[in-house]
Amino acid sequence: MANNAHERVVVLDFGGQYAQLIARRVRDLGVYCEIKSYKTDPEELRDCKGILFTGGPNSVYAQDAPLCSKEVFELGIPVLGICYGAQVMAHLLGGTVSSSEVPEFGKTMTQFKNDSPLFQNVGESVCWMSHNDYISQLPEGFTASAWSAHCPAAAMENRERKLYATQFHPEVEHTQQGQQMFHNFLYNICGCAGDWEMKSFAQETIAAIRERVGDKKVLCGLSGGVDSSVAAMLVHKAIGKNLTCIFVDHGLLRKDEGDMVEQVFKKEFDMNIIRVNAADRFFSKLSGVTDPERKRKIIGEEFVRVFEAESEKLGKMDFLCQGTIYPDVVESGTGQAAVIKSHHNVGGLPEDIGFEGLVEPLRDLFKDEVRRVGLELGIPSQLVWRQPFPGPGLAVRIMGEVTPEKVKLLQEADAIFREEVANAGLERSVNQYFAVLTANRSVGVMGDGRTYGVTVALRAVTTTDFMTADWAHLPYDLLGRTSNRIINEVEGVNRVVYDITSKPPATIEFE
Repeated sequence: MANNAHERVVVLDFGGQYAQLIARRVRDLGVYCEIKSYKTDPEELRDCKGILFTGGPNSVYAQDAPLCSKEVFELGIPVLGICYGAQVMAHLLGGTVSSSEVPEFGKTMTQFKNDSPLFQNVGESVCWMSHNDYISQLPEGFTASAWSAHCPAAAMENRERKLYATQFHPEVEHTQQGQQMFHNFLYNICGCAGDWEMKSFAQETIAAIRERVGDKKVLCGLSGGVDSSVAAMLVHKAIGKNLTCIFVDHGLLRKDEGDMVEQVFKKEFDMNIIRVNAADRFFSKLSGVTDPERKRKIIGEEFVRVFEAESEKLGKMDFLCQGTIYPDVVESGTGQAAVIKSHHNVGGLPEDIGFEGLVEPLRDLFKDEVRRVGLELGIPSQLVWRQPFPGPGLAVRIMGEVTPEKVKLLQEADAIFREEVANAGLERSVNQYFAVLTANRSVGVMGDGRTYGVTVALRAVTTTDFMTADWAHLPYDLLGRTSNRIINEVEGVNRVVYDITSKPPATIEFE
């Protein structure tokens, strides 16, 4: 909403898995960046400070290979091609791309030309390679500026035309000096000023919402998650009591979460919030249901019904506020895979609910940027850093039928685990962690007596993008303390296990 006033760098997506990561690296350096399809008309790029090409799974000489227009190179705007993007540049400008006799995958020691504008303050170091093809003949006017044992042109450049390319991936953490390379490209080559910061984003967005909405009314579905909370807060600061939030408490939230959301937004920030305590309604619908997909469908449909019923009581509302964020927008179609999916983050609200427009103040932001805005707005850190949480809540962390008793048990076990992770100072370094109530019962011994109790599983993962994840190597003493506390403090549990499966082959959630 506020990006128009800022200098802009564009990532052209050729179907690479790291498109979002490249954009985040650029934004981390204070420059606004957005992702567009490689098919974008060059005329739409004329106001850019720089253009980056992503990698991709194709070969440039294959039939139907994704290629951008050659006019992109005639705009006089600096371009940085990465991996497949480097090969696109070489291919379109008259160079030759060939199949490698020795493909390079993984960490590769790489040498750099010290006088290259792209590699200032970069010394010999490890880079992340992932390619079967390589640039065997440089286009006219280009020189090699980096090389490895099996790749004579690990990077190439034409300084006069401000065209640069790397065969490796500077955006991934395995490339040791990748962020320095991005810094050099943005500031030394593109001449960026670096005017993208969360403080100015918040101020400009609040002003833009105020101008657009005026004295009309906005309805927001507030889940208490970071996206909906920050979106609601921006709108609240813009229009005050003309915003009404409906908080549907389906009884499947974590321990004390509903009260915390109400306390923060209603009492601390004086927002217009209607809390709908609909737990009985949801438990009744879930009675006897064990299939996870049916659970999800029932909860999603019921959520919509409750939201509709409450919004009808309010009379006419002009706008609907949603916490749509940039990855949602990107996943709706850039590059080749233009898969459109509807991101109604309040449970799939019907399109005919009768609003004149959507207010989506976060649609330009990545998750980490949303958190920074939240802190900037004064939202308490425990809410801003709230763990990712599925829409159906604890229902999909309970194997089998969902009952109030099972939810209470899981809330207690989960709260203990989260408390122990926080006590160990690991709540920011572990990306997601939670407890699951399994369907397993097993024999145990407690107080010289036989027990037949339930098994709680603990899950913790580290990840940068949630597309893949590794199980978190938590300290044994932390796991030991958590297990002891759960068994001693949560009645009915006599066994605690720790899930050490990565994604893939597993998912992060159990159901």
